[in-house]
Amino acid sequence: MSNRATRSLACAAFAAGLVCDPARGNDGAARAVLFGSMEASASTFSASGTKLVFDRFDRDGPVALVTGGSGVRLEGGGRGPVLMRLTALGAALGGYQFIREWGAVTVFAGPEASWEALSGLGGVQALPLRAGLRLHGEVWARPSEGTLATATAILGSARGDAYARLSWGTALFGAYLGPEAAVYGDRTDYRKWSLGLHATDYVMGGYRFRLSAGCQIETPLNQWSPYVALAIWSAL
Repeated sequence: MSNRATRSLACAAFAAGLVCDPARGNDGAARAVLFGSMEASASTFSASGTKLVFDRFDRDGPVALVTGGSGVRLEGGGRGPVLMRLTALGAALGGYQFIREWGAVTVFAGPEASWEALSGLGGVQALPLRAGLRLHGEVWARPSEGTLATATAILGSARGDAYARLSWGTALFGAYLGPEAAVYGDRTDYRKWSLGLHATDYVMGGYRFRLSAGCQIETPLNQWSPYVALAIWSAL
């Protein structure tokens, strides 16, 4: 939450924000959330994983987050060759959640690993496996009864990357609808900025959904392009 894997599973993530809204009482007894996500744009990324609590989602306590994903993006152009960067990412994090009447704050830390390969006219070059530390923080808040604000921040040393995302939503048509903005960068000098709209926490059966779409600009192309992202999660 990556090539949009460049978003460090943010969406890895993640993701991030792929967890239950703790303000909803009917999730209080759940002890695990399974999630999956896919983002498509000039780059693509998909991820899945689980978030575990050791008591209940509506109480303070320790939590764990396990994620894995893969993605692809194009690099180069201009005077340089066009290359395809393939990325696989994984992390196993431990942390703590703080539950308040207005929402929840969760912080995680733990090991991560990244494997990449570059593909071009000269063939495929596999890069060394990298391991490092990931820090992950997220906030789900309800400033009022009919609004939802979320914030996610991720730092990873395996790829030297950083990701941040903010969103705001108002309850309409069975979900929270509103704007979102995100930024990502890593040690390859790849940068991405995105701005769009999202519909979060739409419920169908035992599943919840988040759909977002908008425009983004990424280096080295430095031109706007559309993106669309879908996340699905379910409490056990």
